[in-house]
This record gives sequence, structure tokens and C-alpha cells, in this order.
Amino acid sequence: MKRLKLLAVAFAVASPLLAQEATDSAEQAGVLDEQAFTFTEAQLGEDDDMSQNVTIINSNNNIFASQVGYLFSPVRFRYRAFNQKYNEIYINGAPMNDMESGQFRYSLVGGLNQQTRGVENALPFENNNFTMSSMAGSNNYNFRPSAMAHGQRITLTGANRNYRVRAMYTYNSGVTANGWAFSANLTYRWANEGYVEGTFYNSLSYFLGVEKIFNDQHRLSLVTWGNPTERATQGAGTDETYWLANDRYYNPYWGYQDGEKRSSRVVTDWAPTALLTWDWQISPRTKLTTSFSGRYGMYKRTKLDYNNSDNPQPDYWKSLPSSYYDVWDETDDANRTNASIADFERARQYWMSSKENRQINFDQLYYSNKVAGAQGQDAMYYLEANHMDNLTFTLSSSLQRELNRFASLNTGIQLATNKTMHYVTMHDMLGALSFHNINTYALGTYSEDDPRIQYDMNHPNAFVGVGDKFGFDYNILVDKANWWASYKYDRGRLHSFISGRIGGTQIARDGKMRNGMAPQNSYGESPSAFFLDGGAKGGLTYNLGMGNVITLGVGYEWKAPQARTAFVSPQVSNDFVTDLKNEKILSAEVGYQIQTPFMKANVSGYYSTVKDETEWQNFYYDDINSFSYVSMTGINKVYYGVEWGINFKITNDFNIKTIGTIGEAKNTNNANVWYMSSTTGTYNDNNEHKPELVLNKNMRESGTPLTAASLIFSYHKWGWFVDLNCNWYDRIYLSYSPSFRYESTLRNRQNSGETVTDNDGNILESALAQQKGKGGFMLDASVGRSLRLKHGRQVSINLSITNLLNNQKMVTGGYEQSRSDYTASGNIRAYRFSLNPKKFYSYGINGMLNIAYKF
Repeated sequence: MKRLKLLAVAFAVASPLLAQEATDSAEQAGVLDEQAFTFTEAQLGEDDDMSQNVTIINSNNNIFASQVGYLFSPVRFRYRAFNQKYNEIYINGAPMNDMESGQFRYSLVGGLNQQTRGVENALPFENNNFTMSSMAGSNNYNFRPSAMAHGQRITLTGANRNYRVRAMYTYNSGVTANGWAFSANLTYRWANEGYVEGTFYNSLSYFLGVEKIFNDQHRLSLVTWGNPTERATQGAGTDETYWLANDRYYNPYWGYQDGEKRSSRVVTDWAPTALLTWDWQISPRTKLTTSFSGRYGMYKRTKLDYNNSDNPQPDYWKSLPSSYYDVWDETDDANRTNASIADFERARQYWMSSKENRQINFDQLYYSNKVAGAQGQDAMYYLEANHMDNLTFTLSSSLQRELNRFASLNTGIQLATNKTMHYVTMHDMLGALSFHNINTYALGTYSEDDPRIQYDMNHPNAFVGVGDKFGFDYNILVDKANWWASYKYDRGRLHSFISGRIGGTQIARDGKMRNGMAPQNSYGESPSAFFLDGGAKGGLTYNLGMGNVITLGVGYEWKAPQARTAFVSPQVSNDFVTDLKNEKILSAEVGYQIQTPFMKANVSGYYSTVKDETEWQNFYYDDINSFSYVSMTGINKVYYGVEWGINFKITNDFNIKTIGTIGEAKNTNNANVWYMSSTTGTYNDNNEHKPELVLNKNMRESGTPLTAASLIFSYHKWGWFVDLNCNWYDRIYLSYSPSFRYESTLRNRQNSGETVTDNDGNILESALAQQKGKGGFMLDASVGRSLRLKHGRQVSINLSITNLLNNQKMVTGGYEQSRSDYTASGNIRAYRFSLNPKKFYSYGINGMLNIAYKF
């Protein structure tokens, strides 16, 4: 009896302690969920031509995966350096990735922090109920109103990031007595000026949902949401421009007009979405879930352009001091004269004398257009708006069947169709009186009456006013069908699954203008390209006992190329890329986990290969004196590395964690390249159907650290939590320039006097070296308190500060410039494009104060 009493007392004491620990952990997780998505969204890439390098992954059993999306977001970390097209996002089982690029735009659910808290996560080799998990994992958000936490919530946030203020109201009715559930959310985010000068942020997010539970078998939910946003963006800069401005966040995309700041790069984005979901519990062991979604996305990005005049961008290379004097090569006597020094000093003083001199002069642009208009000329400067609107419908249905105590079978279909409308409109003529829809860049090659200068031969020399389309107008059409199945078997110490899928993708282009460069192959719908794709993967987890677990996974799939890369020059013609193929993906993973009362640890090693990938770019190419459309095919890549997560429990209240990864992600071969000149409409193969070689072997994946590690000190007690995160980032590569590595370019570089080959004619490794960004150490901290009030009410306060030590030397991304270091006549320029990559630097000390009241 004495032993029984002691046991009862011990149990009574231990239960509250365990309950307190569980409560604190739940409250901390809730606050992190609240912060994580907001935090990550605030770090989205500002250059819309670059990838949005943001990763939000999770797994209850993986310390690394559960922490990395939040901790490493300030440097735009990507899971295993994978492109986001390999991470699939679903909502109620409906696929949400963009069907043209394959990527998921996180702005689609921006501001919906509470709605995105309910999510089923599946790492690459984890089984799930909604798909065969992708190479970078898959996530399925639950937007059913009945799944939302009952009650009301008001959240107020102050920050010094992309936006300054956020206010959020959330209402969830829970399930009423007659089987209804309602949910609503309204969020507003605003900044007159964000962290970077010349930017602003104005966004309203909404969510409305209703669900009816008819009986134990049937329930139907209908939700709609959107995030209309208008924001000014930041441009990347060279180290020279940052030095001249004495500001690593110098932004060349804005200037003064009548004394007021105005941005030339403004993004307007809204994708209203509706989702209908039917859940049918056929039997206690069988459930069918069917979802139908529709989305109409409206995306617009403005840009300052020019016509028969000088480039008005303030950071244009010809206005920089180093364009007059060669600061790189002491032997370059031609560009290191006394006159060069004088010009260098004049340009330096102009740049550094006033802020107005290094920003866009809108008043001058208006004056120039006024003078040109008086002489009967078209606009010299104007703001164009590049549109990318899309209409998407998806139908998905999945069947979950529990076969017996040990086995279950999931299967489903996914059907989707998409039309993306690409076109340019005149946004602002900046005081000009006229503009015509002709290719002024081709006027130097062809006469004014040559049909090849017409952007639209169906409407030659069309007058363009504000809001009118010009330049290009085409639709990309994509249809997809996919069937998948997954079988899971759990018995004893063995947990295993095998899954597979098979599908098809159809791609076509529908041109709305008859371009003079391709009069027979630009207007109307193109033939369709069809790709059969699919794959299989399997995984197992074996419990060795005593808290030791090993995991294995392997998969292979062939994946259809993305529609965004399928056409050589979609702005001009219907031509598909030559040698367009499915990607072949092989991936494998092995892991070990140990769990004791005082420690939990995961260590994983991974290896993945991608073959026959196609990439597409467009940029000005000096060697052909023209804007070029570039397709690289047959690209092979490899990704491998190790990742770890360890949680040491020092006391019941104090933990020390470490997570990190050391990986590699690079090309393993030299690719074939086709490129077309926009001024002649001709290809580099001269109709011989033989591509050129681009020496891009060993080029690394860019814009994400390949080495990242964190040491975390975490204290949680009685509703308080304090976290200190010590993060280290390294091996951050910049996006490489293909044209710098063309075989023909390498010959021209050698002929211009640059040392490209050794005495035996072999290409020097230094001639192909990829530019890198500086990594470094970043210290982050967060502190908060969660208070439980009477009647179930709750207040939580959280302050998170990023980059406490104000390290502004770390690079978070950027790209090599695609211009040449030599002129058309073969002479070396003073300005070296190859040594002046454009970069983004990490924000200095920044923070966010979040106060939430739940009632």
C-alpha cells in the first residue's frame, strides 16, 4: 500500500509538470506558426525575374525540417537547393502550383497566417493522403472552416521590414448545433516606405468560408480568398553603386517627380480563388475527398523603358565611374589615361554629391518627351506594364481506404487546365503625345517600310495609348492529368510505403499578334506538345529499439518540362525548343534518428540527379548586338549532402538545438544552347539545327546557401519563451551568365586579349568561375509571453529581432551580368561586366512586434 501511495503521488506531481511542458510547447508552436509564415513572406525576393527562394517545410519527426523554413528565411534558403517547382503545394487536396512555371507563389495565401496553420506535411520520402510526394516534399493545407480553431482573434503587428504595420481579424464559428461552420479573415499590411528606400507596400487579404455537415457521411465546404497587393520592388546593384551611394540597399528603381518619390517598378498582384470540397465518409474505413478550384490571377509589373534615346536607369553602366577608368587591370594603358582619371573623378563626384543624381529624374523624362512631341516624335521614355494573367481550374479526388490493421491504400486523380495571358500595355507615356507598335530595335537593321519591324502585321503601325497592348500578346495553354496511388504497410517495427503516379501534360501557344519576325508562325494557336510522365518511390522506417530508428527511401520519375521553358521565343513565335524532353529524376535518402529522455536527433544523407532539364532566359547579348531569347537543353544536375537536427534537453525548461546542412547542387555537364536575335529573328544554328555548346558544367544552384547551420538556445517556462538563434551561412552562389560561357564567346574573349586558355588550348577554370556572394554569421532572437485569461481568452506577445549584430555584408542572392567585357570591334572595355555582378544584401537589424488577442 505504501508503494502504491508513493506511485500515486508521483503520478499526481508528474502529470501537471508534463501538462505544463506540453502547454508551453503548444503555445510556443502557435506563436512560431504565427510568426514563421509572416517572417518568411517578408523575405520574398523583390526581383520578380528571380525565383522566390522561400522554403516552408515541416515534419513532426524531423527536427531539421520543422525548423529550417523559419530560421533560414532571411537568406532565402531553399530546401536542398531544389527549385521550387519540385515542392508541391495543395489546399484541401487541390494542386496550387502555377501550371506554367511549376512554382507556388506564396503571395497567393499572403496574410492568411491562421488559415495556413492546419497543414499535412510530407517530406520527399514520407507517405501522405493527397499525392505521391515530390522531390522537395509536398504540403496540403486544410482550409475547411470546421478545422479552424474556434473563436475570434485580433492581431496587431509592427515591423521594419517590407511592411511596417499589419492588422488581422479572424473569426471561426466552430461547428454549430445544426451542422454549419463559418470562417472569415481580414488582414491589412501597409508601409509608406519599406526597409529599402523607394519601396512601399499595400495589401489587403481576405478569407471567407462556409461548411455544412449534413450527417456522419457527407460534408461540403466552400471557401474563397485573395490577396490584392500593390508594392514597389527593389533592384539589385553592383558593389560599385553600393559604394557610391554608401548604402547596401541602394535602389535604382525610384526617383523624384515634382519633389515626390516615385517608383518605376510596381507590382500589382491579385489571384482570387474559390475552392469547393466534398468529403464523403463512405464507411468507417473508406473516405472520398473531392475538390474543385478556380483561380483568376492578375499580375502586373511596371518597368521604365526607352525608345531611340539613352538608357534612363541611373545605374546604367555608362554613367558609372568605372566605365571611364579601368580599375581592374593595371596593364590596360588605353583605359588608364589622365583623361580617364578625370572622367572617373567627375562621374564619382556626380554620383556622390546628391541623392537626386543617382536616382531616376522623372522631371527630365517628362521634359524630353515634351520636346520630342513638339517635333512630332514618339515617346522617348515611357512606363510599360508587363502582364501575366492566368485562369486555372483543377479537379482532384482522392480515396483513402484502410485495408486492415496493418495496411492502407490511398489513390486519386488530378485534372487541371490553365491559360496564362502574357501581354504588355502602355502604363504611362510620361507626357509624350504618341507611340506606335513597332520594333524600334530592328529599325537599324531594316527600313521603316519593312514588315519585319512590325510587332503586329495585322495592325501595322498601330497607335498606342495608355492601357493599349503593344510589343507582344500571347497565351500559354497547359492541360494536365495525373493518377497516383500509395500503399502503406505498418507492422511491428517496420513502417513502409510504396507510391506511384502516371500522367500527361499538353502544352500549346496561342499568339494574338502576327509578329513581323515570324509572320507564318506567330499568330494563332500552335500545334500541341504532349508529354507522358510518371514515377514511383518507396520508403521504409525500421525501429531498432531503445529509441533508434533508421529510414531509407528511393524514387525515380520522369517529369514533363515546364511550359515556361518550352518555347524558344514565346514573345515572337510558336517555335518549340529543339530537343525538348522529360526530366529524369532519381532520388535517394538514408536517415538515422535517436530519441532518449534528454535528446532527440535526426541525421539524413540525400542524393538526387536530374537529367535532360531545360532552362530559358532572355537578355541583351553584345556579340549579336541584340536582345536574345536563350534555351539551354540537356542539362544534367546533381544534388547531394547531409542535414542534421539535434535537440538537447538540458532541463525541463531549457533546450539547446542545432540544425544544419552541408550540400552540393551543380550541373554535371555542358548544355546545348539555342538563342534567337530579337532584331533579325534568326537563330544561332543558321538553320543547320546544330546547337552551340555552353560550358556551364559545375555551375552551382544560385540564391541559396549550400552550407547553413544554426545553434539555438531555447528557454520556455510558464508561458514565457526566449530563443536565441546563432546562424552561419556560406557558399552562396550567384546566378551565372550563359552567354559569358558560350563557345563562341570564349573565342571572342581570347581574341580580345583576355587569357581564356592555357598553352595547350584548354579552357582555364578561372575563365569559367562562377561568382559567389559573401556568407557570414547572423544572430536572431525572439522573446514572448502567452497569458491565459478568464473564459478561455488568451493574449500572446512576441518580439522577434533578426540580425541583431547588424551584419550587412552577407549576400542573399544576385546574378552575373550578361554583357561582354569587349566592344563590337574586339577592344577591351574599361568597365568589366564579368567582375561586376549584381547582388542583394541581407537586411540589417530588423524586427517584428506581434500582439494577439484570442477570445
